[in-house]
Amino acid sequence: MPNFLRLTASAAEPEYDAPPADKLISGDPQFTTWNVEDRNGLYCGIWQSTPGKWRISYEEWEYVHVLEGRSVITADDGTEHHLAAGDSFVLRPGFSGTWEVLETLRKEYVILS
Repeated sequence: MPNFLRLTASAAEPEYDAPPADKLISGDPQFTTWNVEDRNGLYCGIWQSTPGKWRISYEEWEYVHVLEGRSVITADDGTEHHLAAGDSFVLRPGFSGTWEVLETLRKEYVILS
């Protein structure tokens, strides 16, 4: 196993998914994930979603750097976080609300559970 990993879509096989039906609010978002690292509760790679809106609830830490697209993450208290290419942020355990992808979003992520 190499000790240097590039975060590129060619570094991992794509996985396809969508939000569970009970969390879907609108649209038909389709997810593609290139999970470059998956070891001991650490996940790192690239994730992409087509437009749509769904409920989120975090039990883990996630660092995100948005590569392209636009989204709005809205906390349960109504606070909106508008995101676009170049933005970086952290979601902490306990965060819940909604994630709406307005334009297909691609992000780099690091998750620690």
